[in-house]
Amino acid sequence: MQSLIGTGVALVTPFKKDLSIDTEALARIVDFVIDGGVEYLVVLGTTAESATLSGEEKQVVIDTIIQANRSRLPLVLGVGGNNTLEVVEELKTRDLSKFTAILSVSPYYNKPTQEGIYQHFKAIANHSPIPIILYNVPGRTASNMLPSTVIRLANDFKNIVAIKEAAGDIVQAMQLIQNKPNGFLVISGDDMITLPMVLAGGSGVISVIGEGFPKQFSQMVRLGLQRKVEEAYQLHYLLADGIDMIFEQGNPAGIKEVFKSLGLSENTVRLPLVNVNEDLANRLHEFTKKNS
Repeated sequence: MQSLIGTGVALVTPFKKDLSIDTEALARIVDFVIDGGVEYLVVLGTTAESATLSGEEKQVVIDTIIQANRSRLPLVLGVGGNNTLEVVEELKTRDLSKFTAILSVSPYYNKPTQEGIYQHFKAIANHSPIPIILYNVPGRTASNMLPSTVIRLANDFKNIVAIKEAAGDIVQAMQLIQNKPNGFLVISGDDMITLPMVLAGGSGVISVIGEGFPKQFSQMVRLGLQRKVEEAYQLHYLLADGIDMIFEQGNPAGIKEVFKSLGLSENTVRLPLVNVNEDLANRLHEFTKKNS
């Protein structure tokens, strides 16, 4: 899965002020991140506010990104949930022909055991026609997919090819990197510790900050993969304050404020999310102006 090494970005869903999907803004953002040098695009992840999109709207987002991408970069589609049978049904019915892989989050809310997590992804692996990237994000799911479970899945199913590891735990990430089977990718899901993970042997990142600052962040990851440590850390520290700010009052409210500053889209989010406050908006505007 060499096409998934480097920087992937979790695309937002831009909304107009009336809360409808802004397809023109989405196409602009696709061009912006491609021109910025990222390696692949992630469609309908958490950052896309997928939880507030109808089935029809999700298809609009998919179609818009496919058309805007024009086959320039690999595409990864978010297909996950806490109802295993529903996820499997989506895999059976959705057209995945334009996608390199799916990104599938560990079940949230239900709080399954490690065996439950294993069986969930076993069912997905048995029905997915394309490779699978596992997604571990305990801060959202309320359960941690342990390295032992990940390694078991990676060894048992050849179509489970990677994990987006977003526990924010560098020790856990290093355990995954140390024990993973050959060719399995450990991808950072936490922008702040992406560079340490890459230097430890990780394969890159699925990023939020990389969407707003694609040139700098994707170059940082490439330098890390090349073991050009000092140059990579210069870019890391250039963006570090911005990483903190875009998550300070929730994702994707922060990154949407960056896009507003860049003139690419409105900053509109759907409830239960709300816009960042005036203080943070001003700080993000100044940071964007300084670093764009």
